[in-house]
Amino acid sequence: YVGASPIFIDCDPYFQLSAQHLRELITRYYTWDGKVLSNKLSKRRASAIIPTHLLGHACDMDPLMAIAKEFGLIVIEDACEGLGTLYKGQPVGNFGKAASFSFNGNKIISTGGGGMIVSSDADFAKRCRYLSTQAKDNPIEYEHHEIGFNYRMTNVLAAIGCAQLERLAQYVKRKREIAGIYADCLAAVPGISLMESPPWSESTYWLYTVLVDKARFGLSARDIVYRLMSRGIQTRPLWQLLHLSQAFANSPTGFRASYPQAEAFHAQGLSLPCSVGISPSEIQTVCAELKKLAV
Repeated sequence: YVGASPIFIDCDPYFQLSAQHLRELITRYYTWDGKVLSNKLSKRRASAIIPTHLLGHACDMDPLMAIAKEFGLIVIEDACEGLGTLYKGQPVGNFGKAASFSFNGNKIISTGGGGMIVSSDADFAKRCRYLSTQAKDNPIEYEHHEIGFNYRMTNVLAAIGCAQLERLAQYVKRKREIAGIYADCLAAVPGISLMESPPWSESTYWLYTVLVDKARFGLSARDIVYRLMSRGIQTRPLWQLLHLSQAFANSPTGFRASYPQAEAFHAQGLSLPCSVGISPSEIQTVCAELKKLAV
């Protein structure tokens, strides 16, 4: 929307943006003159790092923040899947200039839709509020000095969100219990690799996602999705990788022909039912049906 072009980075073994790969890209393709980090070929300026805390885990923020400081980059956290997740004891969303959270219907707490931006920069927060409320400069005459957006959450949904926040600790505890039950049930299933929390993260396991080795299990992750669907159990593969999305087909999306770690996760990832309302017996049913499909 602002004219920027995304440069995609591969992930680490915990599904999160890899600081190592980011530094490799900067070293190989960018020039730092002490003030501006610019691409060697296009001469375009690098502006920001957007780490996404995926699946209820935290990105390893210390090395990312170090890179940002070294090269004058802004950090904007996408914490939409990370509400309640801690990085070395601190809630995600506290590290960059700003962070976004989602309250969509499938998130750990929900208002039915919408989300929030948080920032410790008062001027930045004021600017976000201004743009999200139509950039209205005169509420009587309805004058607008800029093009704004109508991205406000309604008061009713905000009230629901405030009530939901009061239950966040309860939901996080339940998510971790669900992850523990799945780990116990599936630990011995050949071809199923369990979801591990990164050593720096106290995770919420927003989605409980396992990896399926087709050669050992006998079916691919996507085969399992459709087999379980026929038995009334909804599971999901991981989302399409951004560098393969048609939406970015004309963008200079990166400098690598492939992203092997992300592509392996995309092929093998299987997210299991894990709503806070799921019962232990329902989890046992999911696990039992999954085990029946194994070779």
